Amino acid sequence: MVPTLEPTSKVAAFTRSVNWQGKSGRAYLLSPDRFDSFALVPGNLYVVASGALVLWVGSIDDIVNDQQSRARFRLAMDCADRVFHLAAPADEVARMTLIWDLEGAEPETLSAA
Repeated sequence: MVPTLEPTSKVAAFTRSVNWQGKSGRAYLLSPDRFDSFALVPGNLYVVASGALVLWVGSIDDIVNDQQSRARFRLAMDCADRVFHLAAPADEVARMTLIWDLEGAEPETLSAA
């Protein structure tokens, strides 16, 4: 009998949260999702990016209720190579402020001393 390996799609991937710095300078801990198989979940905000460039930030509600956000999401998905999520604030003003801050976010780089 010859041993076989399981397909990689069934093996749980090790995911590590990463820090991104928003326009305001605030640090955010974002959890990566598999780009090829992620699903939008209510209560989360998503950051769709290509490398270090943020292309779209929003939630499932933004896609459903806002035509402009939906169009930007579709365009972002055509160009992106990664997606992250974090919990969305319940307060609408806090949520919109967080989206604004993350739209200009960059990954934090670690410097070796």
